[in-house]
Amino acid sequence: MNDKDTAAGSTPEVFRAPLDLSKKVRKLSPAEAARFDPVKAAESAVAELSEEFTEWLTKEVDALKVAWASVQASPNSDDALQTFFRAAHDIKGQADTLGFPLIGEVAGSLTELISAMRTGTTKVPQALVTQHVDAICAMLREDARDHSHITGRILVESLAAANEKLLEIRSEKSEDNSSE
Repeated sequence: MNDKDTAAGSTPEVFRAPLDLSKKVRKLSPAEAARFDPVKAAESAVAELSEEFTEWLTKEVDALKVAWASVQASPNSDDALQTFFRAAHDIKGQADTLGFPLIGEVAGSLTELISAMRTGTTKVPQALVTQHVDAICAMLREDARDHSHITGRILVESLAAANEKLLEIRSEKSEDNSSE
């Protein structure tokens, strides 16, 4: 197939290799199957991943801080903003699954701010973005994983309220502009 084929509207053909996982896994004997607890095995696997995730998250938070510094140094750089968004989005996507739901919530809130910055429809205060980045750093440092961590929960709620207020202002301004 060449570029002319797809340009002319023909659908590219996709080949998928067959994958039969049952051929890749050893069958358990009846005695082994009776002793095997799939829930316990899954919980154990997640616990192992969670330990690795703390290391991964530390690297991701470092990348987030570097990306934010890059945006601050070059506020008109689409590449810097995209890198910053990707770093926040990566944290948002994995944090909840691997035991840091509060960090995931703050990273999700941060992605909303970055999206507003990217569209240019709202002037996002740098201080608010910095507060999000700082909150993620603090939660990691203090091991604030879930809503049982009072300070972490208060940070999430405060940042969410600030974002909500900012988005309300943006909505009111866009309504005012559309009525003119």
